[in-house]
Amino acid sequence: METKTENKKNRKKWLLLLLLALIAIGGGTYYYFSQKEPVRVVSGDYLPDKKGAKKMTDKEVNAAEQKEVDASKFNMVIKPEALFQNGNDTGKLFIQNPKANAYPIEVIITLDEEGQEKVYSSGAIQPGYEVTEAKLDKNLTKGEYPATATFNIYDPETKEKRGQVQASITIIVLT
Repeated sequence: METKTENKKNRKKWLLLLLLALIAIGGGTYYYFSQKEPVRVVSGDYLPDKKGAKKMTDKEVNAAEQKEVDASKFNMVIKPEALFQNGNDTGKLFIQNPKANAYPIEVIITLDEEGQEKVYSSGAIQPGYEVTEAKLDKNLTKGEYPATATFNIYDPETKEKRGQVQASITIIVLT
């Protein structure tokens, strides 16, 4: 009987030692693979094709990243008030697409009340161009009209809309 009990004890000891050895090997493997330096991954269209790929210097990577950031910048410029002598004539409306922008825009102005009715559309404004005078698409009577100017941003190559931003504006009709 003692032999069976001793055999069971020996087997348990060996299994315990085997389990501890596997845990030590697993821990060592994890430690070894977790100590490597992280790989820097940069994505975008500016990386060379796989066929001609070469290692980029940090300076080249930074320049490519900056080019992407510059292309995604957008500044909207619009005066908060548009002044019209009457609702039929040309009035003072200032919209600018700064030269630093990478994309052409279209600005649509809608009244905040009355179901957001469109009262002005600029057409395409290329970077470096501005609108200083405009005629409203709808005849407005004397008064102040709270409105929203929506800047639609377009891709210059595909002509597809890339996004939009909005600004509040007040249209003032004097007579």
